Order: sequence, then C-alpha cells, then structure tokens
Amino acid sequence: MLHNPGVTEKLARLVAQTRWEDLPSAVRHQAKRSFMNFFAVALAGCRTGPVEIALQSLAQFSGGKQATLVGRSERIDALSAAFLNAAGANVFDFCDTHLRTVIHPTSPVAPAALALADLRRVSGPELLLAFVLGNEVQARIGLAISPDHYSKGWHITSTCGVFGAAAASGKLLGLDERKMVWALGTASTQSSGLCECLGTPAKSVSVGNASRNGLWSALLAEQGFDGPPEPLAGVQGFYNAMGVPPNLSLATDRLGESWEILATSYKPYPCGFVIHPVLDCVLDWRRAHPNSDVARVVIRGNPLLSDRTDRPNIASGRESQVSVQHAVAAALVYGKAGLEQFSDACVRNPKVQTQRSKVEVVRDPAFSTIAAAVEITTADGKTERLTQEAARGSDANPMSDQDLEDKLRTAAVSWNPRQNITPLIDAIWALDKSGDVSGLAALSVPEL
Repeated sequence: MLHNPGVTEKLARLVAQTRWEDLPSAVRHQAKRSFMNFFAVALAGCRTGPVEIALQSLAQFSGGKQATLVGRSERIDALSAAFLNAAGANVFDFCDTHLRTVIHPTSPVAPAALALADLRRVSGPELLLAFVLGNEVQARIGLAISPDHYSKGWHITSTCGVFGAAAASGKLLGLDERKMVWALGTASTQSSGLCECLGTPAKSVSVGNASRNGLWSALLAEQGFDGPPEPLAGVQGFYNAMGVPPNLSLATDRLGESWEILATSYKPYPCGFVIHPVLDCVLDWRRAHPNSDVARVVIRGNPLLSDRTDRPNIASGRESQVSVQHAVAAALVYGKAGLEQFSDACVRNPKVQTQRSKVEVVRDPAFSTIAAAVEITTADGKTERLTQEAARGSDANPMSDQDLEDKLRTAAVSWNPRQNITPLIDAIWALDKSGDVSGLAALSVPEL
C-alpha cells in the first residue's frame, strides 16, 4: 500500500508560507474573475427549490445570523451559509471548471472564505490569496488521481473541494504548517460525493458539505483539534481509500511556481462543460440555418462526454444539465442554451422530446474534453460537419471580463429586474484595494 510521507506537509507549507506578493498579476486577476463568475452562478441558483428546502431544514438548527446568503435577505450561521452558498452556486451546473480534473473549483472554496470574512476581519488581498491557495490545493490533489477518480464515480468537486475549502479557511485563520496539516486531515475524513447524484438535488449536498466541512476543519484545527500526519498519502489515507494509484508528482511538483487557477474555464451555458463544444457547433449551425428541419445528429467527443452525458431519457431540468441529447435538442428548437433551455418546461416540450431521439453519441479518445465534432443531417438529406477545437469559455478560448460581468448582470435581473448589481461588480474588480470584505456578499442582496 502507498505510504509517502510529506505530501500533505508540502501542500500545507505552500498555504502557510505563500504571501500576496508571491502571486503573479495574472493569478490575482484570475481570482477576481472567479469571484465575478461565482456571484453570477450563486445569484442564479440562490432561490431554486433545492436551496429553499435546504435553507428551511438548516434554519431549524441554526442559532445565529452570522453570515450573508448570496442574493437573499436572510442571514444564518457561518457553517450553514458556506453550505447554502456552495450548493446554490453549483445547483445549475453553471460554475467554473478546472479542465484537467473537471473540478468546479470556486463553488466549494469561495463560500467558505466569504463566510469566514463575516466572522473575522479579512482584507481583499487576504481573501484573494486564500482563494487562490485553496484552489491550488484541491486542484493538485485532484490532478494526482485524474481522470480515474471521476470515472470511478467520485464527484471530484466535492471529494477534493473539501480540501480547498479547508486550505482557504486555514489561510484566513493564520494556521501554521502543523495546524494546516491537521485541517487537511479533518477534511480528508469528510471527503465524499458521488457522480450517481448528478442531475438531482442530492448532488448539491456534497458540494455544500465540501465548503461547510472544509471551513469547520480549519476552525477545529485553530483550536488544537489534531489529525494524522499524512492524511493524503498515508497507508490508509485519502489516496489509498479512493482506490486510484496516484501520480504524486502532480500534487507536489513546482508548487508556488505554476498556478492551476490559470487553467480555469468559465461556462457560457448552464450544463456540464463537456457538452459546451457540442453546443458551440449546434448553435452556430442553427444561426446559419434557422428554418432547416433536422433529421439526425451524430456527436463525436471525448469518452467523458459519453460517460457523463449520454442520457437521452430524462424527466427534469436538473437531469437535462447532464444530457447532451437534451442540450442539442433544445438548442435546435430554441436557438439558445440559457437557463430556460434546461428547465422542466423545456424537458417536457414535445418538439424537444422528438429532437432528443435523433441525437447519437460516439466515443472518440482523439478529442479533448473541450473539443467535439457534430454531423447534422437535414430532412432533405444534406449533411454538414462542424468541429470545435476549444469550447467557448475554456482557458484556450476564454470568456472576456465583459462577458463575465454580463453573466452576473443577467443572473441578477433574472430574480429582480430592478436590482443594481454594478456596486458588486465594481467591488470585485477593486478587491485588491479593499481593507475589509465583510460587506462584499451583501452587495448581492437586492434592496427591499
């Protein structure tokens, strides 16, 4: 069995010792972009059914009103706020993606850091630094076991996200290297999440728990709650328990020299990112052929596209977010791929249902996860082939800063057409100059 002491210690040392001055300007800016995207997706999801139910459940046991809920006037204890804001950010599958691991990095980490900022005074640079480090820790842990970890059915956003939340929270609490190892150890024993839950509200539970439990792990470590010296690579640690032989060099090499946050992709469509290159092709084709009847669609993509989204028979909007057949059908019927195209109503649309049955998925390992090819055959027998090498929003074809601002504005007005979200946008871009970010999340709450 694996026993490689020092893996967790190296990650803990990175978090404990890295300073704001050590971050390149591109990394600092990317962190702001991630917060812009976070507030967009959290606002979009903050009043959905799963979040409402979870809030009602948690409020029964919450004795405090310590922290802000994105987009809502209610306040709740910090641990529950981390859970609810993470669940809301991930519920629509509209959050960012680290492509090499398919971790959604911001959903678990940002809510934990923001909840802690409601408990302790945190400056903008401190928030951004903690966020970058949490992002780095979860990505490095995930890289060592990708793609097999996800393929086995582990929801990697949750299983690795709890480490990211613990690292970010620990940084804000000023944990030294020893206590950071303890925080990661307590996080390791709470690592969980199953891909079987994708397409259902149950998915949001593990994402919410990743943020909540990571924050709690750091708070416990601060008080002297200790753990094993090597929770990641110990004989019965995380890597052995998950059943995937890790490439530990990917977890530890060049720490502090390369930054995984720069590989973050932001989604223009609220569905699994492996579907995005397909949608790029289909939407481009539909714009050029608005009146053509489609008889057959054949999609070629990375095996992960088939593994996670080859789902022709779905019954809900949640399921549609991980169905490439539905995404293609809705895009052909509506010429769009927004939140409305992944709703219960769209799933029940007879035209969309008919179109779903015409979509075939072919596995092709020659394609990366951000690439795909689509063959569209029309009713008159003509066939056209389209290819996307780098999906819109990917790190190779990124959304602009303005695109991310527009995504946040669209999410804000979806709940309240009169909401002025400009102060939040301005505050995010100015985070590196802020002395206290305790009011940041509150800027997402509409005025009564």
